Parts: sequence; structure tokens; C-alpha cells
Amino acid sequence: MPDDVLNLGQKRLANCQAKTALVYNAHVNSKTEKTAWDTYLAENPGAHILQTLTWGRLKSSFGWDYAYSISGGSGAQVLFRQFPLGYSLAYVPKGPLQGWSSALIEDLDRLCREHNAFVLKVEPDANWSEEGAAELHGLGFIPSPQTIQPQRTIIVNIRDDDEKILARMKQKTRYNIRLAARKGVIVRAWQDIPSFSKMMVETASRDDFGAHSEAYFQRAYDLFHPSGACELLVAEVEREPVAAIMVFRHGSRAWYFYGASTSNARERMPTYLLQWEAMKWARDNGCLEYDLWGIPDEDEGALEEQFTQRSDGLWGVYRFKRGFGGRVSRSMGAWDRPYRKHLYRAYALVFNMHNR
Repeated sequence: MPDDVLNLGQKRLANCQAKTALVYNAHVNSKTEKTAWDTYLAENPGAHILQTLTWGRLKSSFGWDYAYSISGGSGAQVLFRQFPLGYSLAYVPKGPLQGWSSALIEDLDRLCREHNAFVLKVEPDANWSEEGAAELHGLGFIPSPQTIQPQRTIIVNIRDDDEKILARMKQKTRYNIRLAARKGVIVRAWQDIPSFSKMMVETASRDDFGAHSEAYFQRAYDLFHPSGACELLVAEVEREPVAAIMVFRHGSRAWYFYGASTSNARERMPTYLLQWEAMKWARDNGCLEYDLWGIPDEDEGALEEQFTQRSDGLWGVYRFKRGFGGRVSRSMGAWDRPYRKHLYRAYALVFNMHNR
């Protein structure tokens, strides 16, 4: 979120956070509330990992609160981020579950009023369609200037044996996977979050993107790893860590969220073997799909035409990810349901100016 929005009225904001945090957490952390949402998720095994209570707990450690609604057969976990002047932004990542219902909309509106939200932002876990856009328009949503999760991604089918999965990859990617193994790259499970975080900082500085804090990665690992929903994998060359990734799984899907590498031994292609081992980890734990999480939001023709010439933004990672033989998928993206029109206009204006 742009600093010039978030930095307004910090003293009042701190007071609001202190007053509201106890109310929010008392609501969602009771035993009854946990059981109800967990039961609902169990009945919807295709739910995205960002709709799990564990994800809500992760975000609640870093400035968000969370609640949920189950109404009319539909359900959604909502995250709330405090803004200046006592308002909040409400956000449904990769939801709702079981589509929209009028009862769910009414209950989400109620939750947003209770949390004094100036806007409800949703990023549905559904592929883009004109019908889906028309439905969101009909529910009072408008396309958002701010997409939080990447709208376009590559999803790899991992339901087959090794040879069939490898056969669907680009020839160069298969070669690089095997080259890494021949050149002595070893991939293993890792628990060294501080070293992973330092590697992330190095990667972010080199490739010009933002990185989470060490505390964030440690909290994510501590929350998800005990149940087997997360693994940190490291690629080593002569016992030196040269690349690492943190991957997650829920139901039949797995996601590559965080990855880092050093400038050492890059000619041995450690990142290719890392991804391959992560795919096998996901498959061996019952997953059917592996989401490589984030490529440029361009149609496939433009992607294939331009990827050899461009390296800005997500173009560099597209060159890497396309080789694993997945399908390009585009989600519905971000949509906003404004409640405070004047504040929403200011938010949209500042966000647009910040990203020019």
C-alpha cells in the first residue's frame, strides 16, 4: 500500500488498532468459530490456501485482523487492514467459496460495517470470464486499481509419474534439471529461516522487488510446517546454500510463493532442480497441481512474442517458469465494493499516482 496513504494520522491509527484488535481476535479465535470454519473448509476441499484460518493467523501477526462469514451456502474469510482515521480495508483473498449468494453479500456488508471498512476488495479464485465480471458488476463491485495477488500464473499438472511430467516440459528445462543433478546440486529440506531470509534480501536487491521480513518467514514456517502444509527446500553446491524456495499445499493444490538465490553456482542451474523437487514433494503429498504463482498479465501470444526481449517486472521469471510445461491461467483479478465513496476515490487516486 502506498506510504502516503498509510502514513496519515498514525497516532489516531495506533489508538484505533489497540481498541479494535481485542474485539476482532476475540471473535475469530474462539473455539466455536474455529471449528465452524474448519468444518466448512473440510466440506470444500478445493479451497485456496489463502482462505484457511492458518493464513488468517499468519496475516494477523503482521497488521491484519481476520473474520469470516458462512451464509447461504457460500463462505469467505475476510482480512482487515487498519487505515488512517479509524477506517479499514477489507480483503477477501481467493474467495468466496461456493460462489456468491445474496446472504453472503449482506453478511460481508455487516462485517465491513463492524470493522468500519471503506471498501471490500475481493480476488475470486476463479478463471476470468465475461460472465464472472458481469456478476461482480451486478453485485456492486468495480475493477480495482490495486491487484494484490498476481492475476496470471502458470499451473503445472503433477498428477503423473516423473517421466510424464518431465515430458511435458520444454527440452531446455529438462536438460537444466538433469544438468543440476549431474553437476552436484543437492536439494534437501531446510529449517534455517534466518539464512533463507538473508538470501531473500539479496535476491530482492538484485532483482528489484520487496521482500518479507525474517519474522514473517519464520511465522509462516512455524504455522504451516508442523501439519506438512509447507516445506522449505534448499539447493546446495558443495554444502553451500545457493538457492531456496518455500512452498505450500492445501487440498489437491500446491503453490510456489517465495524463492531466493545467490549469485554463486548459477551455471549449475540449481533453481531448476529446486522446482522439480518441490513438484515431487507436492505430488507425493497428494497434490495434482503446482502453481508457479505469478507471470506478466499478458495474453499468451504477447508472452511468447516478448519474453526474449523483456526482463522488467515478472518478465524475467516468465522465461524461467514457462519451461515447466504448465498452462497459463488468468483469474478474475481484484474487484472493489466501495462503502465510503470519498475515501475510496482518494485511495484510488493515490494508488494510481504512486504506480505511474
